[in-house]
Amino acid sequence: MVNTPQLSTQDDAALLALVQRGNEYAMASLFDRYSKVVYSVALRVLRDPAAAEDVLQEVFMQVWRNPDGFTGSRGSLGGWLAVVSRNRSIDVLRRRRPTESVDEMALASNYNLANEVESHHMIEKARGVISQLPLVQRKTLEMAFFDGLTHSEVAEMTGEPLGTVKTRIRSALTTLRKAFTA
Repeated sequence: MVNTPQLSTQDDAALLALVQRGNEYAMASLFDRYSKVVYSVALRVLRDPAAAEDVLQEVFMQVWRNPDGFTGSRGSLGGWLAVVSRNRSIDVLRRRRPTESVDEMALASNYNLANEVESHHMIEKARGVISQLPLVQRKTLEMAFFDGLTHSEVAEMTGEPLGTVKTRIRSALTTLRKAFTA
């Protein structure tokens, strides 16, 4: 049986291969490596620690059930998990909207996961690139990706035409993509 300390030094592809074969230690290693990122993204979108924990569990159950869902040639595992967490969180917000006001959701967390996540290289790089974006692109991107708003909702809130909102988001994502492929 493979022990946990050896697994922590393996790369993501090797760990996913072990997860495919049902290796619980490999799954635990992936969880230890990426749970803070997944939780942080979910908490940022949902602003509710309990709901963020639910998203965290769903994302890692998805990896356990279908480790082939990640394609290594399309990016990093950490980035993919962050996107999956964001999408799941937005789905939770959209299901919640008809019955609950977003303004009435819990906002506080008694601990600051952002300090722990900042050590993660990809998050730091993304933050740096996002901070360098022009203000209108950055605000539009934040509204769409972190606040869970649709392009139409962003256009309505900002008073900008829908095409302008889409162009700003596309330009911001292109800048991010170039920074990560450079």
